Amino acid sequence: MHIGKISLGTALVAGMAVTGALVLAPAASAVTPGSATLSFNCGAFGSGTATITASQSGTTATFNLSTSAITSPINIGANSVSSTLTMSNTSGTRTFTGSSNPAITAGKPISTGPLTGTVAAGDSLSAKSLKVVVFGITANCSATSAQSPGPFKF
Repeated sequence: MHIGKISLGTALVAGMAVTGALVLAPAASAVTPGSATLSFNCGAFGSGTATITASQSGTTATFNLSTSAITSPINIGANSVSSTLTMSNTSGTRTFTGSSNPAITAGKPISTGPLTGTVAAGDSLSAKSLKVVVFGITANCSATSAQSPGPFKF
């Protein structure tokens, strides 16, 4: 009969430990705003607006970007675009990279993402530059306006 009490007691303690771990687990992080717009100048490739969407999971931030500053002269298959988004922060810069994109039809704006990188609590990030490589051709873009409604806050 003592074995039953020990098992029940052990199970109760284990259950309390799991419940305590769930209560102490960090809440899912949220970035605000969820999206922002700005303008890019990409030199000979053109200039135009961009929309950036953001999400966060722990210390990883993910951005997706679409910009009319670069339009595709030909059809581009999915996962053919490599991109680096550089964001300014009060403590310097952070970079977010990726090699994914949806299929892009000729004449349509370039879309890229997810672009991932590390963030820290308190980061306030604004897009500074974008590097897009398609079929070995590189387009370097510089932000020419502030993000609206403002920087991404983590």
